[in-house]
Amino acid sequence: MALKKEQTAEIIKKFGRKSEDTGSSEVQIGFLTERINELTVHLNTHKKDFSSRRGLLKLVAQRRKLLNYLHKENEAKYKEISQSLGL
Repeated sequence: MALKKEQTAEIIKKFGRKSEDTGSSEVQIGFLTERINELTVHLNTHKKDFSSRRGLLKLVAQRRKLLNYLHKENEAKYKEISQSLGL
């Protein structure tokens, strides 16, 4: 499931350093969180979809790695994003 243009633009506006920023850790964490939320809703209705569950676990692990990196590099930004996303 890909994110829609509106969702992408909103995440970049909220977390990005500039309008075209898609590669920073903050924006990537925002993208991953949005996809994780969508997959969680999907898995609540399709409980036996194990391939999507595996994809969800991979996304969660990737987000965790980015959060760990951000925590090491910029703890203030880490706390801001964690609070903003409710993590």
